[in-house]
This record gives sequence, C-alpha cells and structure tokens, in this order.
Amino acid sequence: MSILCQKTINKNINFEGVGLHSGLKANLTIKPAEPNTGIIFKRTDIKKNNIIIPNVFNVSNALFCTTISNESGASVSTIEHLMGALYGMGIDNALIEIDNVEIPILDGSAKLFVEAIAESGIKNSETPIKIIKIEKKVEFKDEKKSIFIEPTKISLDIDFELKYENSLIGTQRNVIKVFEADLTEIYNSRTFCLFEDIDKLKDLGLAKGGNLDNAVVVKDNKILNKNGLRNKKEFVNHKILDCLGDLYLTGHKIIGKITCSQGGHKLTNQLLRKVFSNKDNYSLFEIKEKNLPHTFLNRKQLKSIA
Repeated sequence: MSILCQKTINKNINFEGVGLHSGLKANLTIKPAEPNTGIIFKRTDIKKNNIIIPNVFNVSNALFCTTISNESGASVSTIEHLMGALYGMGIDNALIEIDNVEIPILDGSAKLFVEAIAESGIKNSETPIKIIKIEKKVEFKDEKKSIFIEPTKISLDIDFELKYENSLIGTQRNVIKVFEADLTEIYNSRTFCLFEDIDKLKDLGLAKGGNLDNAVVVKDNKILNKNGLRNKKEFVNHKILDCLGDLYLTGHKIIGKITCSQGGHKLTNQLLRKVFSNKDNYSLFEIKEKNLPHTFLNRKQLKSIA
C-alpha cells in the first residue's frame, strides 16, 4: 500500500482531561472516517449545528491557542497539539467528538495523542492523498515578528526561531524536515510560560487548568518542573509543534518551507490567510503515482485538481 494513499485510525481512541485555559473537563473520542472526509470536530454537548471544520478561515481566535468556530458560533479551542499529532502521523480522515469547548491539554504536548494513534494502528485506503504545493513566496510581518513560506521541491521544512529576554530560554532555533525527520522531540515538547506571566493569564480568564503536570514554567533561570526539560530545545520545539498543528488547518500536507521568527498561532494563521487569498500562490494536487520521486515533485507526477 502506498504511503501516498489516505489514512485513518483503526479504532476509536478515547481521552479525558481538563482544558488548559478553560479548566473544564472534557471527554474526547477520535473515530475512524472514510476517505475524503478530512478532519472534522463534533461538539456532542450541542444538539444542532455542532460540526466544526478545522479550516484556515474558521479560526476565530489565535491568542495563546487556536480556536475554530462554525457559523452558529460553536467552537473548539486548543486544537493545535492534536492537529500536529494527526499531521505528523499521516492521518487524513478522522471524526473528533468532544463534549466541551476545549481539547484536553493532557501533558501539554502531543506525546499522548501520538502514542494512542500508534497503538490504535493506521488504516490505509486506496484513495490518493492531495497535496498543497507552494508556488510563490508569501510573507507576513508584525513589528519584530515575521513569517514567510516559499516553494520547495518535495519537502515541508519548518525553520523556527524564538527570542526571549529570559536568560534560560534566550534565543532558540531549530530546523525540521517534517516528512523526513524523527519528530519524537517535537511531539514530546510541552507548552511553556514564564512564572511572571501566570497572573496576567489568569486575569485574562486563561490558564485555569494549567499546572506543572501540563506546562513548563520558567522562573528567572530555573525550570520549576521537577524533572526539568524533556529535550534541549523543548521551547522552540513546542513552537514547531504548534506551527505544524496550525498548518494542518489547510486540510492537506504542504510542500514548502516555513521560516518564522518570534511567531505563534496568530502569525501562522495570518500568513495562511494571505497564501489562500490568491490562487497564484499555491496549487492543489492529487497524487497519482504510487511512489513519490526522491529528487523532485513536479506536474508530471501530479494531477491538478485546482
């Protein structure tokens, strides 16, 4: 079976936990779905208009997390870690049922999602995947923050840099070839915050479910979590996980290179909105070959569907 065919999970996967920002308990079930379904969220605590599609233009809030909403106002927030896990594990189709407003934060990373997907097993189909190929460089800037995406031949590369005045975090940068690299450290990297920002978040009505079991907290030059960091670049690696999850709101795998400095959910979404505002910026293709060429990806191997 070709790796370029659409995939779903083999069996239902269940989670329960609290939302990082809402502090509310939620039960979540990931269910297998048929080819060409895509990723769909369903709020089971709402009887009508409860389907929410993770789409670039359905992002209703990107402050501290990614929230998607439908036309009736039903929403699901903090979807980025789960979406990053689904993207990295190659899951094209799934129905995600949840009985509250926010995805459980679990341990603050994508680790438990990835492990559960692996344990469930992955079901292949005969239906080919679709790929978004970036055709032109597109960039977006917001003062010191910047992000751009540009064409590549066959890869999705994420080059991410963060800069903090905090001496322990400082400046970190990592470059990941998503389709080639071992993503374990990306999946395992947890959300983080500065100790002095906790009260500010609380004042905004956020981080109600946050604790040292689901977030890395940095106070001055110390990690308050008992076991410290999971990897040397956990801070920037978590940002890459967030970016990966936000990229999956395009609905497909991407061939292109993202370069970001000091960005986050909002900047990534603003870039993607700009990309998809002009059809000259990208092409949408359906793979017709059984194997992806190692050296190039061009229109000879792809059938345009856009």
